[in-house]
Amino acid sequence: MTTRTILVVDDSAVMRKLIAATLAGDVYQVLLAEDGAAAMQHARTAAIDLVLTDWNMPTMGGHQLIRELRQLASHAETPILVLTTEASDTEKADARAAGASGWLRKPIEPATLLEVVASLLDAG
Repeated sequence: MTTRTILVVDDSAVMRKLIAATLAGDVYQVLLAEDGAAAMQHARTAAIDLVLTDWNMPTMGGHQLIRELRQLASHAETPILVLTTEASDTEKADARAAGASGWLRKPIEPATLLEVVASLLDAG
């Protein structure tokens, strides 16, 4: 089985650790970034199969990160899942317009996260 690489972007160190612990194992390699700027460094140097990003972050938030990832040929089709506490329909529409593949509200059950991640990777 091929290991898939997932980039987790969140300004909360606790949330990054929780998501990484949920995804840890033989199937996924997890890269961590504290904001969009750090995520872009990974995106330019690593082959990434899926991005999980928070929406509101300092330096570069999820909206800008998604737009910038979509401008890279290597990530034009990479699934990007927004994982946030936000629930606004306007923000969801903004995320879709920027190129997000989906939107999940925190907190999220680990089993649900694993299921959504697997379905996005299988669809890609």
